[in-house]
Amino acid sequence: MSDVPSRVVLREVGPRDGLQNEDVVPTAAKVELIDALGGTGLVEIEAVSWVHPRAIPQMADAAEVWQAVDQREHVTYSALVPNLVGARRALAAGFTELEVVVSASRTHNLRNLNRTPEESLDQIAEVVAAAHAAGARCQVIVATAFGCPYEGEVDPARVVDHAVRAIADGADSICFGDTTGMGSPPRVRRVVGGLLEREPDVELGLHFHDTRGTGMANLVAGLELGVTRFDASVGGLGGCPYAPGASGNIATEEAVYLLHELGVETGVDLDALLDVAHAASRIVGRELPSRLLKAGPRTRLTPL
Repeated sequence: MSDVPSRVVLREVGPRDGLQNEDVVPTAAKVELIDALGGTGLVEIEAVSWVHPRAIPQMADAAEVWQAVDQREHVTYSALVPNLVGARRALAAGFTELEVVVSASRTHNLRNLNRTPEESLDQIAEVVAAAHAAGARCQVIVATAFGCPYEGEVDPARVVDHAVRAIADGADSICFGDTTGMGSPPRVRRVVGGLLEREPDVELGLHFHDTRGTGMANLVAGLELGVTRFDASVGGLGGCPYAPGASGNIATEEAVYLLHELGVETGVDLDALLDVAHAASRIVGRELPSRLLKAGPRTRLTPL
């Protein structure tokens, strides 16, 4: 496919987006997972989130995890924060990459953050300013960008408006989140195309779930639009505690496999990543949804 980027960056979100949907995992196991992912060639890892432990008890040990991680020079580690308080805590811990979320859906934003999208955008401007004052970057994630489990259809213009507002307030990058896997290639084209018409120079990432089996098709649709940044989760871990029916993110190893088959470089060692996916399955104590984890790459032959 000569009309797609020659190289993309995959951000591994399993340690945060994945583990927040499992039973509480011991701190040492989280550190083991993050350190193992750092040895696969991945250059971006979402490590923790600074949220109130009553809201997401799985992330209550964020400070302890971060302190114990073997921080590799070639890896950029990021933290998800829900508000200015969380941002200040993450910055004080030494993070230089923050992510903050607003939902395009009013209902989901109220359920997820207990405030309206407009109120979230106002506070996001403060989070961005705090990050910049500390010499850090801040990405704004627009969740439910391709549909809401409560409201159904989400107007692409509303999604784009939220992103444009965040850019005007200084966001360093934007990510569109398919929170419950409601996206499809036509929806990706409408939303991404709508933003690129208004902000052609934006640094844009896409975050897909594979709830309805369209995750990889959506990734290819994004590629064809020139997007070079995608989130993925080892083994297909993930979901959303405030989004009924949300299943895991697209599996990182499946994304790497497909991208390499398309001639798109990722810098990731697929065999090493599969080893980590097996470890992730052991850590959470269940079989993970990744099909590549079961079947292996096509180069893995069956002995006679």
